[in-house]
Amino acid sequence: MPTLDPLNSFAIQTENLRKVFGNKIAVRNLSLTVRRGEIFGFLGPNGAGKSTSIRMLLGLVAPTSGQAFVLGQPAGDVEVRRRIGFLPEDFRFYDWLTASELLRLHGRLCGVSSRELHDRVPALIDLVGLTPHRDKRLEDFSKGMLQRIGLAQALVHQPDLIFLDEPTSGLDPMGRRLVRDIIRVQRERGATVFLNSHLLSEIEITCDQVVFIREGEVVTSRDLRIPDETELRVVVRVRNLSQEAIDRLSLWSTSAVVEEDRLSFTARSRDALPEILRHLVVSGADIYEFTPRRTSLEELFVSIMGRDGGL
Repeated sequence: MPTLDPLNSFAIQTENLRKVFGNKIAVRNLSLTVRRGEIFGFLGPNGAGKSTSIRMLLGLVAPTSGQAFVLGQPAGDVEVRRRIGFLPEDFRFYDWLTASELLRLHGRLCGVSSRELHDRVPALIDLVGLTPHRDKRLEDFSKGMLQRIGLAQALVHQPDLIFLDEPTSGLDPMGRRLVRDIIRVQRERGATVFLNSHLLSEIEITCDQVVFIREGEVVTSRDLRIPDETELRVVVRVRNLSQEAIDRLSLWSTSAVVEEDRLSFTARSRDALPEILRHLVVSGADIYEFTPRRTSLEELFVSIMGRDGGL
């Protein structure tokens, strides 16, 4: 097996990472790269191996075979683990502690001095919008408040790499927006964020890059920073559309569907859009709306995984 080159530009590199539990293959052949300073989305249906993959990258589970480098060192390296923040999906905190006490505890466990924590703890509590509750015990926190303080504990030591597993699952829309803003601030300071979420709309507006995995293998990826110039989904509100005009759309598009006054199709390229619009107008159709849009992550997920592939 070739040896990976842990380049400084990569926060994570894996090659043929595999994990077997008895007769069950949890992760089959995971190969991916995550660049430093980006927000990376990790997507797949339930049972795709996402949680096991994260545990291997954190050094909590040893791989059966394959290689993984995290922040330039083999996954599980003790010094590297000091530079990682983690918010698991099913977190359990000591609920008799207050918010401030929890952050001080985790800060000290991560090697942050008491002097640094004196200013950092109240700043973090303010960052996640919990200042009025800083001296309240966690047993009195709502699920959304626990989610926010959990995010704060993942950031208390200013990690270089942050794993967030469903960080917005218990939050209302304002809370989700707050978390998105915090994640972007982490990227601005140079940290890498590895994000797993069922909320594909959140992933789409937050991440720089995403990968879809199935059975522990990468199926496809998308760089959300680069406009997709191919295969745009187009929705047209139209009347007086002839069958001949619909048939001729196949010259520039695929998957044309007409439902009442709504025509939808997939254009083969962005350059084809003006020609399609001219064709419809010349054919005598009345156009009320012509809206090209990129295929959403949800649509891409369904097309890759099938409608029975739940997240």
